[in-house]
Amino acid sequence: MKHIILRLLHALRPLFPQVVVNYGYHLPKAILASRLYGDPGQDLEIIGVTGTDGKTTTSTLIYHILKSAKKKVALVSTVDAKIGRKNLKTGFHVTSPNPFALQKLLRRMRSQKIRYVVLEVTSHGLDQFRIYPLKPTIAVLTNVTHEHLDYHLTFDNYLSAKLKLFKHAKHAVINKDLPIFNTINSKLQKVMFSTYSLQNDSQIKPDMVEYLPDKTIFKLGNTTYTLPLTGQYNLYNALAAISTALLLDIAPVDIKRALSSFKGVKGRLEEVPNQRGIHAYVDFAHTPAALEAVLTNLKAKLKASEKLIVVFGAAGLRDASKRPLMGKTASQLADHIVLTSEDPRIENPRDIARAILSGMPPKKRPAVYLEMDRSKAIDYAINTLAKKGDWVVACGKGHEESMNLDGFTETPWSDHEALLNALSKK
Repeated sequence: MKHIILRLLHALRPLFPQVVVNYGYHLPKAILASRLYGDPGQDLEIIGVTGTDGKTTTSTLIYHILKSAKKKVALVSTVDAKIGRKNLKTGFHVTSPNPFALQKLLRRMRSQKIRYVVLEVTSHGLDQFRIYPLKPTIAVLTNVTHEHLDYHLTFDNYLSAKLKLFKHAKHAVINKDLPIFNTINSKLQKVMFSTYSLQNDSQIKPDMVEYLPDKTIFKLGNTTYTLPLTGQYNLYNALAAISTALLLDIAPVDIKRALSSFKGVKGRLEEVPNQRGIHAYVDFAHTPAALEAVLTNLKAKLKASEKLIVVFGAAGLRDASKRPLMGKTASQLADHIVLTSEDPRIENPRDIARAILSGMPPKKRPAVYLEMDRSKAIDYAINTLAKKGDWVVACGKGHEESMNLDGFTETPWSDHEALLNALSKK
C-alpha cells in the first residue's frame, strides 16, 4: 500500500508546479521558523558554500581554518553540525535542513556568542527557501556540473537556483576555471567577486603545485602550503577556503598552519585501514563529475600491476539522466566495476543498474558485475576481485548511516562497516 501511495504521489507531482509549492508552502514555513526563533541569523556572519561537488570539504576546511585562528565559528554540513565543542548528528538525509531545524541551530549558536557560521547549502535548499532570510557575508561556489535535473528540469534552472545564494551576499568567491564563469559573472554584476583558479588568471592562483601520493604542496605568493589531501579537486576546495579566509582577514601563516593539520572529512575518500594490503576507500561521489574526480585521483596512484575497483549505484527517484554518464565514466577509469544499490527507494535497483550500464561501451559490459545487495557487492569487490595492492572504492554513500530501500524506511547502513566486515574475512 505504501508503495502505491508513493508511486501515486510521484506521478501527481507534475500537476503541482514547484514554484507554487515553494511560494505557497516553503516560504511561509521559512518565515514562521525565523520569527519563532527570533531571526538569529541577523546576529551571525554567514559563510554559505554551494556547488555540485566539493561543498562539504570546502565548508569543513573554512571552518577548520577559522577554528584554528581562534575565531568563534560553527558549521552546518551534510555530515554534522559543529557548535562549540559539540558535534551534533543532525540526522539530515539532505544537506540543507528544514527551516525549523536550521533556525533552532542558529539560535543555539547565537546564545553561545558564536560570530561565524559556515553553512553548506544545496540548490534544493535555496529553491525551497530553507535558508531564508539569511544573507551571507560571503557566498562560495565550488562548481556546477550535471546533477538534480529531475527537480530543476534544466541546467539553467539549476544554475539559477545555486546563484540565489549570491544575490544578497556581500562578497562572492568563485572558481574562475568553471566553463560557465562568464555566464555567472553576467548574472551577478552587483556582487563583489574574489576568484581562484588553477588555469585562468585569478586573484588566487598557485605558482607551483606538486601532487604527492599523500598530500598536495602549492605556493601562493611567498607562502608554501601543505594540504594532507590528494587530487586536483581537493586543491580547488582548498583554494576556495583560502580565498574565503583571506576575505575574513585570516593571516596566511594561520591558514598555512590550519591546512597542514586538516584531517579530512568523514566519507570523503576516507581510507579503511586493513592488514591485507588492499587500499580500501569510502567516498560520497554520486555525480558524474565527482566519480570522475575520485577515480582519476586513485588511478594516478596505481603501480603497474595494481587494479582499480569501484562499487557504486545511483539513487532512485533522483536525476536519472546522470546514470549512463556515471557508467561511461566508470568504464573509462576503473579496471573492475561492481554495480549495486544506492537508496533505490521505489525503483527497481536492477533497472537503475541497467541504466548505468547503458552508458558503457558494449565491449565493457560483460566485465561488469551486478549485485544489488550492497553488502554482498562490497564483499565481492574485496574478496573475489581484489588482490594485494589493488585499490577498492565504494562510492555514493560516504558518511551516510542509512539506506532507503523502499521509499519510506531508512535502514541502518554503513559502507565503512561493510568494508571492514569484508576485509576481516581472510
